[in-house]
Amino acid sequence: MRVHRATAALMVCAGVALATATAPVSASAVSDPPSGQRVAVVDCAGKALERPGNFILACGDGNNVLKSLRWSHWTSPSAVAVGMDMVNDCRPYCAAGHFHGYPVRVRLDNPQPRSGHSGQQHYTRVTLTYPADRPANTPRVVTTRLWS
Repeated sequence: MRVHRATAALMVCAGVALATATAPVSASAVSDPPSGQRVAVVDCAGKALERPGNFILACGDGNNVLKSLRWSHWTSPSAVAVGMDMVNDCRPYCAAGHFHGYPVRVRLDNPQPRSGHSGQQHYTRVTLTYPADRPANTPRVVTTRLWS
């Protein structure tokens, strides 16, 4: 009985943490632009955002979140920000793991037309550069495709 209560409490805490992590801070929704020049980044829910304060990289479990993003520019070819990469160490397992923050430079680029949204483009690639500490077994520069 005690183990079941502890497991249930852990699951509730994990759910609250995930819900908190998924709420965008200081992000604005982007409508279809009349000029076709605006570019967005698409979040896990398929919502187009401009200059989000937080952005989830691990949509499936929320164990990797970019936080406190401060954008120095947001243009058609690319967008650049600095912030914290919050990564769950998943030790001994993800629900019991701890998040660790790493300063990071974020670059979004490779804009492509957004399917089903006439005139709108979205960034399709993210590059993370860690100027100091970084998650275990992670190179100093990581480039990956974003979902569409």
